[in-house]
Amino acid sequence: MAAAWKVAGLTYNRYISVASRVVRRSLKEDKRIAAERRGESELRFAKWENGKQGDVKELNDAALQAQAAAKAAESAA
Repeated sequence: MAAAWKVAGLTYNRYISVASRVVRRSLKEDKRIAAERRGESELRFAKWENGKQGDVKELNDAALQAQAAAKAAESAA
């Protein structure tokens, strides 16, 4: 039997992110604020080609674009 997050079409990282957000929002105000600050992160990456750095992109934005492109390709097929 597949895990519920797989059946829902989520990656494990996305599942953990959603679960963490739910837990943080269920905390009392003082603990919630501290937990939400710990949960924030910004990841950036750049693709290097021929020894030159390409555009720096936000990881979340790039992931959303890739998912949208995959869905568009899937629906076109």
